[in-house]
Amino acid sequence: MSPSPGAAAPALKLVAYDSCDDLARGLRTATAEAVGPWGFFNGPGGIRTLNNGGGAVPEAKAANDSAAIASEAFSGTNNHETNVDEPDEVKTDGKRIVTLARGKLVVVDAASRQISGTLALSGAGDAGKQAIGADRLLLVGDRALVLGFDYSDPQWGGPLLTLVDLAGPPKVVSTFRIDGALLDARQVGSVARVVIRSAPRIEFPRINSTKSDDERIAANRAAVNAAPVEDWLPRWTAVDGAGTKTSGHVGCGAVQLPETYSGTSLLTVLTFDLNAAGLGSGEPVAVAADGGVVYSNGPSLYVANDQRWRSTGPMVKRSTVAPPRTQLFKFAIAGAAKPSYQAAGEVPGWLLNQYSLSEWDGRLRVATTAEDASTVYVLEQRGGALTEAGHVGGLGKGERIYSVRFIGTVGYVVTFKQTDPLYTLDLSNPAAPRTVGELKITGYSAYLHPAGDGRLIGVGQEASEQGRVQGLQVSLFDVHNLAAPTRLAQYQLPKTGSAAEFDPHAFLFWPSTGALVLPVTSREDSAALVLSVHDGQVTKSGSITHPGQYAYITRSLVIGGTLWTLSAQGLQANDLSTLGQQAWVPLG
Repeated sequence: MSPSPGAAAPALKLVAYDSCDDLARGLRTATAEAVGPWGFFNGPGGIRTLNNGGGAVPEAKAANDSAAIASEAFSGTNNHETNVDEPDEVKTDGKRIVTLARGKLVVVDAASRQISGTLALSGAGDAGKQAIGADRLLLVGDRALVLGFDYSDPQWGGPLLTLVDLAGPPKVVSTFRIDGALLDARQVGSVARVVIRSAPRIEFPRINSTKSDDERIAANRAAVNAAPVEDWLPRWTAVDGAGTKTSGHVGCGAVQLPETYSGTSLLTVLTFDLNAAGLGSGEPVAVAADGGVVYSNGPSLYVANDQRWRSTGPMVKRSTVAPPRTQLFKFAIAGAAKPSYQAAGEVPGWLLNQYSLSEWDGRLRVATTAEDASTVYVLEQRGGALTEAGHVGGLGKGERIYSVRFIGTVGYVVTFKQTDPLYTLDLSNPAAPRTVGELKITGYSAYLHPAGDGRLIGVGQEASEQGRVQGLQVSLFDVHNLAAPTRLAQYQLPKTGSAAEFDPHAFLFWPSTGALVLPVTSREDSAALVLSVHDGQVTKSGSITHPGQYAYITRSLVIGGTLWTLSAQGLQANDLSTLGQQAWVPLG
């Protein structure tokens, strides 16, 4: 084990209150400490109040990810974990394609390649106004859950969930609206867990420029101390298919408080069974914390909070800023029951994204970047705490993490500043994880994907020896021998980039044919780049474009022998083998 860059916290206790008065006292105290002369923000240019509207060496055969190499008739969303679905702008069950376009849900029959149904999505406040921002959905059987934001009520905007029945012409079964902002969601079977981030609805006094900072802070703290507990608790409204409305707010007993928190943010986990008669209350469970990353492997759900409020608050002095740390909250999510809070922990550094997290054999692996280097921690649950079992540090000194992939007992970490070290990690012994190999090349991989047979695909940017990026780079790595990883092949497209570098849902790899599809953009062009990954080579098969101006392709999927691509303008079907066009389905 390498020297510790900063020990993981031995425990992070949470406290639940049955009494609303006790909860209110805790929230007021923490929130009052976080306000400054301009409210929750750091200066006169910021918003005065944060309101709710507006990621022996084991055989590298571990790289044979079952989700990536499964032989199936259609491709689903490129999810992080097998059997845990993530919301995206398009879904398919192999028979139909469901997507969102211009405030409508659109269903396309894959066999006839024609639209078979549409549904205008309305806000909960006014059936005639669209819920602008509905851009992701989940799908199971004949039900779709649309995730959007409701702008129909200017006094109360917030996440709007719409449950749609697809058995016949699409129709709304139920809607659910809540204060805050949608952080993310995960679905296992028919049960979706939706994570909401909200802020207290506190009205601060109007700014008086003649007052000193100390006087404005005192006035703002007085407003906090006078606020009822309900100002911190997200309000929700559910409407069933018959128009019957029920309303409420997150209960005081559902909120848990960490030992250290700012009081300016609440994370709420909601539970919905998409096969139920309606969405109901969502059975909320909440933690007083901020959050930016959601991860689930099926049995567990984690929400990570990078605690940036500690280093960006209005009263923080640079000389007193503590090194960054990330809080982690674990929930058990078995079946359709509401989440059960299990444990919390804390590690030094920042997360990149959800791929920085991975649970294996009951332990959580966490990759973070701190000020001087990056580290992978292995945490295990002991009672109500996520405590360190081991760690391996010293990754990319002076660099930061650009991509991470955990596959079984193996980890892959890419760091970058001028060159791209690909580190291979042996995580088979949780108490003594170790770096096994390192490959230094120019450029970097921003996304890593298992390609089977001890191979790994990297999508990112080529760069000069000085670290200046030059354009899209797709690399094929051989990681059979973790002690000596090599790059077998690479494909470069100068002066371009791909959304797959920062959004894995834009990445499609079809193992049975070796087809790799990426949306690419440059100043002059946009297309879906189709590559062939075969016999240790990466070669171009062709590219697909859509008609019309600004037709930026964002997603691709396979159904049988057809490659479908999606843009705001429409869906296009092309032969997977020849790339010959088969159909164009406009969505306008």
